[in-house]
Amino acid sequence: MKFNRILGAGLFTAASILPMLAHAAEDTIKIGVLHSLSGTMAISETTLKDTVLMMVDDINKKGGLLGKKVEAVVVDPASNWPLFAEKARELLEKEKVAAVFGCWTSVSRKSVLPVFEQLNGMLFYPVQYEGEESSRNVFYTGAAPNQQAIPAVDYLMSKDGGEVKRWVLAGTDYVYPRTTNKILEAYLKSKGVKPEDIMINYTPFGHSDWQTIVADIKKFGSAGKKTAVVSTINGDANVPFYKELANLGVKADQIPVVAFSVGEEELAGIDTKNLIGHLAAWNYFQSVKSPENDAFIKQWQSFIKNPKRVTNDPMEATYIGFKMWTQAVQQAGTTNVDAVRQALYGQKVKNLTGGVAVMNTNHHLSKPVFIGEIQGNGQFQTVWKTKDVIKADAWSPFIPESAKLTADWTYPWVCGNCTEPKFK
Repeated sequence: MKFNRILGAGLFTAASILPMLAHAAEDTIKIGVLHSLSGTMAISETTLKDTVLMMVDDINKKGGLLGKKVEAVVVDPASNWPLFAEKARELLEKEKVAAVFGCWTSVSRKSVLPVFEQLNGMLFYPVQYEGEESSRNVFYTGAAPNQQAIPAVDYLMSKDGGEVKRWVLAGTDYVYPRTTNKILEAYLKSKGVKPEDIMINYTPFGHSDWQTIVADIKKFGSAGKKTAVVSTINGDANVPFYKELANLGVKADQIPVVAFSVGEEELAGIDTKNLIGHLAAWNYFQSVKSPENDAFIKQWQSFIKNPKRVTNDPMEATYIGFKMWTQAVQQAGTTNVDAVRQALYGQKVKNLTGGVAVMNTNHHLSKPVFIGEIQGNGQFQTVWKTKDVIKADAWSPFIPESAKLTADWTYPWVCGNCTEPKFK
């Protein structure tokens, strides 16, 4: 009898707790945060994890979403590309998240893509990338090549940019640099640049011995033609790269470097006094003055409890993606992926530089482009910007097999990589 009473009490307790847990789950909307918090990419990605947490904290203070609290489920794929896919599956299958904000490198995004497509998940990818991709399960809030790489080269070719004639395409050895440089090489040749005036070099993630490579760059730039380095070097390899530039006296007025993966966060770990004048191309700089940016910087430094912490472009892309997702959820009245996807098209969010970002049916944004010059304080001074936003190209017109492709996910048209729209 005693055993039965104890067993009965246990069953009663379990029976009473389970509805409470179910009710708690119903009152919560989970989102996933899929960024490396350790390994070579932690230098860049940890900040984006904190940005999502800040946005979650902010929306919860305002009453949540659809009357529910938003909960961030944070995982660490540890700069391990196959682990990204494993963690993505965990977020979608086990945690049942409504959307995921994450990835930095293209190889990590490529790793998770089959998982999101198989499970019909929704990924917001906040970093500049090589294009040449269009998935109905990914929204790309970073720059495509025509919103960063091409404008940067155009600037350097111009009189204001020094009328560069010789080009070093230096990158980390993975998808983004190789594809971006394939596009840039074709673009440069279309502008009359000779093959012998293009030098291409790749190094592994975390590369630290730059003496020989920088010496080769210096030699390549001594041929009597204005030379520039277009850098797609990613992660913590940038620290020794820039240090070696300074060691060998490669200055911006001789061989300027324009970087696509170095922003304020990366410069925070570098002595910038020898880097003054080198460049970066982004869609946002912390130094751009606008009421929205002033408020964002204040919010960030307050949340992180550090008045010296900087902001950067992928943070703005994360901010825009999160805001667009919440607006789409509110418009759809649900977190259902298919409904939210349709509601995302045409969503507008004030960007942090004074304009408006728009989500297009190719799952990419229209964004402005800025070229910034590194200052001694680790910030960028804008030296050039587009007059208006530029709509991203998912497929590059400078790669023949891509030029004929269409990206338009408008219902009932479903066309990510085809020459003719297909009915769903």
